[in-house]
Formats: sequence, C-alpha cells, structure tokens
Amino acid sequence: MVTHVPSESHGDERGALLSFVDAQRGALRRAVLGLTEEQAASRPSASELSLSGLLKHVAETELGWLRMAQQQPNERQRTQETWADSFRLVEGESIAGMLDFWDGVVEELEKFIRSVPSLDDTFPLPEAPWFPKEGRVSMRWLLLHLVEEHARHAGHADIVRESLDGKTAFELVALSQGTPWPSA
Repeated sequence: MVTHVPSESHGDERGALLSFVDAQRGALRRAVLGLTEEQAASRPSASELSLSGLLKHVAETELGWLRMAQQQPNERQRTQETWADSFRLVEGESIAGMLDFWDGVVEELEKFIRSVPSLDDTFPLPEAPWFPKEGRVSMRWLLLHLVEEHARHAGHADIVRESLDGKTAFELVALSQGTPWPSA
C-alpha cells in the first residue's frame, strides 16, 4: 500500500501516473483495516456513504473507465435502478471479495495502460449530459481522472473512518505497516 509516491524514472510517465493512482487506492484500502463487515457497512453521518460501499464504487468505477478505454462492454454496467447498489455491498458480497475483484481490475488496467502505444491515444466518451458531445479523452486523461476520482473518495473514506473509531489516515498507515502510532 503506497503512502509515498516515489519519483519516476526519467521519462516513465506511465509508471508515475500509475503510481499516483495506486497511492490513492492504498488510502481507500487502508480505510477498512481492522474493521468488521458491519463496521465497514455502517454510515456514521448523514451521508449515505460507507467504507465498504466506497470500496465497491471505486472498484466498479475503475472497471467502467477501463472498459471505456478498451472500447468493450462493461460487465458491471449500472442502470438508474441499480445505481444505489454501486455504493453498498449486497447479498453475497464482502470486503475481501470486493478487494479481490478490485485487484483483478487493477492488474488488467496496468497491463492495458502499459500496452497502449501512446498515452496520447484516445477513446470516445459515452453520451451523457456531463460529457461534451462526441468527446474523446486520452489514456493520460484517464489516469489523471482516476487519481482525481480515487482521491475524492479517499477523502470521504478518511472522514467516515475517523467518525467510526477516531483512526486517522496517518494512524492507518502505521497500522498497515505494523508500526506503533504515538498516542496523544
């Protein structure tokens, strides 16, 4: 679980961007450390967000962007009727299962990004009111967007986790590394 993004090797833009995406993934993964399924599914504020729901959302969102970039159908495409299920674990789903699913998406995304001829290669955006008509984005844009998307939800996860048991992001980094965290 990356906490510091190392400087890239000269000219390794792909590696640098993938490292920044992975750093944000690590923050989301750390947010559930030491929690039960019930704790991770709880919503300690007025928000509908839970930690397990955030994990599912970012994993499915990353898959959605990967499938758009590959120009392949998304096997987990949501509809208006199933959109809320992308923010909560449903019957038969668990944190461990969701992390395994996400690991597969991560591996596939990295392999795909490393295989495209150029980060300047583009793919079409779907028709949606929030995208420009007939819009296209580059692979570079995709990676930067994943940093943005994951960072936003990592911030949500920090707040939810701290509301549950007071553990902060730095304390969770120490916990993930088996290092004691100084108490105040």
